[in-house]
Amino acid sequence: MSFTKDPPQQYHHHNRSKTSVYVIACWILAAFGGLMFGYDIGISGGVTSMDDFLKKFFPSVYRKKLGAKENNYCKFDDQTLQLFTSSLYLAALVASFGASKACSWLGRKPTILMASTFFILGAVVSAFSYWKWMLIIGRILFGIGVGFGNESVPLFLTEIAPIQHRGAVNILFQLFVTIGILIANLINYGTQKLHPNGWRISLGLAGIPAVFLLFGSLIITETPASLLERGKETEAIEALKKIRGVGDVEAEFEQIKLACEIAKLVKHPFKKLMKKISMPPLIISILLQVFQQFTGINAIMFYAPVLFQTVGFKNDGSLLSSVITGLVNVLSTFVSIFTVDRFGRRKLLLQASVQMFVCNVAIGSILHLYLKKAGSLDKGLATAVVVLVCLFVMSFAWSWGPLGWLIPSEIFPLETRTAGFAFAVSSNMLFTFLIAQLFLSMLCHMQAFIFFFFAAWILAMGLFVLFLLPETKGIPSDLMNDTVWRKHPFWKKFMGRDVIIVTDEMA
Repeated sequence: MSFTKDPPQQYHHHNRSKTSVYVIACWILAAFGGLMFGYDIGISGGVTSMDDFLKKFFPSVYRKKLGAKENNYCKFDDQTLQLFTSSLYLAALVASFGASKACSWLGRKPTILMASTFFILGAVVSAFSYWKWMLIIGRILFGIGVGFGNESVPLFLTEIAPIQHRGAVNILFQLFVTIGILIANLINYGTQKLHPNGWRISLGLAGIPAVFLLFGSLIITETPASLLERGKETEAIEALKKIRGVGDVEAEFEQIKLACEIAKLVKHPFKKLMKKISMPPLIISILLQVFQQFTGINAIMFYAPVLFQTVGFKNDGSLLSSVITGLVNVLSTFVSIFTVDRFGRRKLLLQASVQMFVCNVAIGSILHLYLKKAGSLDKGLATAVVVLVCLFVMSFAWSWGPLGWLIPSEIFPLETRTAGFAFAVSSNMLFTFLIAQLFLSMLCHMQAFIFFFFAAWILAMGLFVLFLLPETKGIPSDLMNDTVWRKHPFWKKFMGRDVIIVTDEMA
């Protein structure tokens, strides 16, 4: 049985829609939550490689960095330095469950507003940090903002998008993540020359995308599903007409309404999520987050300046190389936007797994053979590493990056959607935390073999997609059980006998 075929055209009639300026504005304004997240990912590595920052907060790391005979792989190995980056993700992990409750009780829109507020506070505290504990508090505030934003924004985009464009609209979140990373790399490239407070500017400017998200949260509409969840039926149908740009939304509204009625029967969504019938989307969502982090992408994005210094680039050169990878990341995400609803999710993930595997093996081989504990690579090999990193980032950007957020946001039924997505977000934050906290130590102890470590994970990812990940392109979220899980040779074992009867008009 193939799961890569297009879904039946009958699913597409629900979303009679016209794309208005207002709905495009809603997509873009909400996607600033991704830019906020991406800016932080990109800014951290550049700041932790700035001499002024290291001198003030991590003088022992600065002295180690200056040592002419230091081990190339170990010059940045410091657990407290890594905690500066990783503490955000630990805070986001915890915050994602509070964000799930906020999404359900208050709605997606207020949760997005809360995300931007926490992030602005984090930017202010970080920019004015004088002691190390202030830095960590700033990171925790950033983390709460990320937890609330990463929970609410992908759900908002998925619920507001027409089915036939759901993939492309949801990927706007990841596109803005990549834009945020690029902007952060450009800012770091400029501020590292502003002594002694360039790092303060880098951290403080994180508040700008959060301000855009704050104002955006006041303009965007609440999603019809969220309004119906909270019993606001009249507002829900008006919101649906507004985002579809047409008056004939009855069929889609009735389907959402049916899903909400079923959801109301579930008083404890987290408990329902633990039942056997909920396991397929839950297991897939969690594994997608684990695999996304074990590609090694965040190790490269967090520590790109550090990595390029390791292979022999000077500080300016390493930050410039990070800007190049950031630009590749942005442009490649557009590939996903234009192909995900045409070719589906599986093909992009499988192709990228092959490309990322080859790149990691090649980078590991070059470093193992030619980068010794002291000295650096010659110019040609160092350039080859940058090219391979760009090819790696390219394939991630059109596959595991955006689809790691898209697929979990579309495969849960409404009654467990916010709870299930909270597990996806928290899993992502947990493994992002682990990679951020451990990467520099792993680089020190495993040296070039760290890239072979990530390559082995990528091989496992490809097998997972091949055998366990069904195609979900174009299928309404609330028809996943009967359309996808019950027909899959493995996941159908988890499904009970109770089938929700859907009329021809709704199907």
